[in-house]
Amino acid sequence: MPLKREDATWTVANAKAKLSEVIQQAQSTPQTITRNGKPSVVVVSAEEWERKTARRGSLAQFLMDSPLRGADLDLERQHDDVRDISL
Repeated sequence: MPLKREDATWTVANAKAKLSEVIQQAQSTPQTITRNGKPSVVVVSAEEWERKTARRGSLAQFLMDSPLRGADLDLERQHDDVRDISL
């Protein structure tokens, strides 16, 4: 049975008191922990974390796959006067 969104939200105090339950539920659904009524952190399973943070290729490959590749962009640098940054 999928959890309702409100079931996936914990206060810091409740998360501390029921850490094992937070961890167990995070295996299937991200768990939000709030501080002062505002979302502060999200607890996710290690599997979900690995999936979200896995490298998906190099920067070079990303740029090569860009839909802007081959577009005739004007990339000329502007030669404005130097700004005065006196303190």
